Amino acid sequence: MQLNTHTWGEGDRVALLIHGIMADHRAWRTVGPALAGKGYRVVAVDLRGHGLSGRADSYTPEDFADDLAETLAADAELAVGHSLGGLALSLAVDRLRPRRAVYCDPAWHLELPGGFGPEVFAQFKSAPREQIAALNPRWADEDVDVEVATLALWDEASALGLAGLRGRDLLPAKPVVPSLVQLADPSMIINEERAELLRGRGFEVRTVKGAGHTIQRDDFEGFMSSLDGWI
Repeated sequence: MQLNTHTWGEGDRVALLIHGIMADHRAWRTVGPALAGKGYRVVAVDLRGHGLSGRADSYTPEDFADDLAETLAADAELAVGHSLGGLALSLAVDRLRPRRAVYCDPAWHLELPGGFGPEVFAQFKSAPREQIAALNPRWADEDVDVEVATLALWDEASALGLAGLRGRDLLPAKPVVPSLVQLADPSMIINEERAELLRGRGFEVRTVKGAGHTIQRDDFEGFMSSLDGWI
């Protein structure tokens, strides 16, 4: 599937941004312009079932990854994937071959505390603005508004398609390109044991202190600071 994309900036240095479940390219509303200000042409996608991209009968991690490879040019300088976007990027990185990859609290273990899996997200489709704000007290008002708008466009079947992966170890065996893993504090997905496994496999792992799962919305400055040496 050819995905809808949004671009900030111009030039030959390309950065790719891949959002998480329920979101679209607007989840990067602060990061895109910031990277453009550093000289990148920033291309952010809407994954299938999200934003203005098409809906589908199948929503597997491989589907999301194939779409990235179909839509995005290879050999970008930087690729950043958040949550589901991080999982999709890890499955497409051998085809996209960016010079560097950043996995932001990636969905490499799809089971939340209490045994909840991806199907829980489908129930969030109709969440009111007040609930979104209460669950994300550090978000700017504009980010809450964006979440309301993206939920309205989101196909919740994209969450149900991942339910079969609940509890599976999806951690990559090794980094295909130099790779940074950014973690929330604490991360509900990558616990310390998994973080140590990733370090042992050759990933650099950094934690953004105090940030929730959507790191760039919880702490934009902390998110950008944690990219020191990678952008």
